[in-house]
Amino acid sequence: MPGLVLVGAQWGDEGKGKVTDLLAERADVVVRFQGGNNAGHTIVRDGQTWKLHLMPSGILHQGTLCVIGNGVVVDPKVLTDELEELRRRRVDTSGLRISANAHLIMPYHLMLDHAGEARLGKLQIGTTRRGIGPCYADKAARLGIRVQDLLDEKILKKKIVTALEPKRLSLRPFAKDPRLDLQAMTDEYLTYGHRLEAYIADTSRLVLDRLDHDQLVVFEGAQGALLDIDHGTYPFVTSSNPVAGAACIGAGVGPKDIDEVWGVAKAYSTRVGAGPFPTELEGPLADEIRDRGHEYGTTTGRARRVGWLDLVALRYAARINSLTALALTKLDVLSGLPQLHVCTRYRSEEGAELDHFPYHQTVLHHAIGEYEVLPGFSEDLSDCRTEEDLPPAAREYLRFVAAFVRVPIALVGVGPGRDEVIWTRAGAGLAVAGAVPPAPARV
Repeated sequence: MPGLVLVGAQWGDEGKGKVTDLLAERADVVVRFQGGNNAGHTIVRDGQTWKLHLMPSGILHQGTLCVIGNGVVVDPKVLTDELEELRRRRVDTSGLRISANAHLIMPYHLMLDHAGEARLGKLQIGTTRRGIGPCYADKAARLGIRVQDLLDEKILKKKIVTALEPKRLSLRPFAKDPRLDLQAMTDEYLTYGHRLEAYIADTSRLVLDRLDHDQLVVFEGAQGALLDIDHGTYPFVTSSNPVAGAACIGAGVGPKDIDEVWGVAKAYSTRVGAGPFPTELEGPLADEIRDRGHEYGTTTGRARRVGWLDLVALRYAARINSLTALALTKLDVLSGLPQLHVCTRYRSEEGAELDHFPYHQTVLHHAIGEYEVLPGFSEDLSDCRTEEDLPPAAREYLRFVAAFVRVPIALVGVGPGRDEVIWTRAGAGLAVAGAVPPAPARV
């Protein structure tokens, strides 16, 4: 039962879409298991750029079953718009399946998200204001509306009334907003139901059936481990669990169905929104890395904060995900820098050295990175396809990262194109399952 979980090992935006796309070429199923349209994947293939928000990355591969699991929160307008855009670009969407148990983002969730951030003022979390948090809050409060409810007008209307009742005070500023009209909202969402009905299914059963037939299933996470609501930099986190363990809950499979866990990380660090960032850079060097790496959010367009690679945080992510391999992306962005800094410990506000990711938010918020300095490299990496093609300094950088994190590197990204990658020997282990091609060298 070759089940592989792919998660972000930093603060999101690590390049998971590209890695999933590469694995999806041989995968039988790709399952998105948490998050919503607050995440975005950018994939470059055949000279075209694809920006996906809810759609599993495998949708670009005909014959791959693409599942939106029960752990995802779905904005049906975003999903139907994305389906229309894919059809317009002649992508076959017949392989999509949506869990009947996935929860729906409603118009009032977006309103509450906007209002909540506005009230926080300078203390804003930096959410995408897509209604994700309020939707997950309703799910936990058992006030949620699920995809299956789109198929029953009576149940849908009753659930909307029930969900709105405790929110009346919070929604008072939006009292005249036509989106809150009960009948209009019901009719709009029933229309979405008609458009999505062919895709709605018992996705847990579908996935388990494929696993029982030894097919390769890739479980695709959104955001990153350091944004996990339990294990991330709370409260500056997302509203779901982007760690590997959540793949079981968000897709409806058991822990024994997971064989591999790959973490995707950039060769440097980025973060969107507020929150601690011990290795953050500012000034010309930050601007250079941001521009060379095109570090602007897929979903919001916001400029990302950038910094040196934080190995303390990456080792923490490896621990809480039980990573079996790393995919290190955007190594090419570092080309031309005379020296490369990697954070191997923190210094607290009191001057204490920390070699682990601190559990107390006050300590973390004031921690600054301390670094090992490695030689840089100036060569263009875009034509490198094996480890031997890389300049010695780049190989040393990869070896240092793998040794510190204690996780082998399976894949290295050396450019934006889907073919601009290096598969290492660690990644060739999945060749048996037909997931990736064999590779000659191990980092």
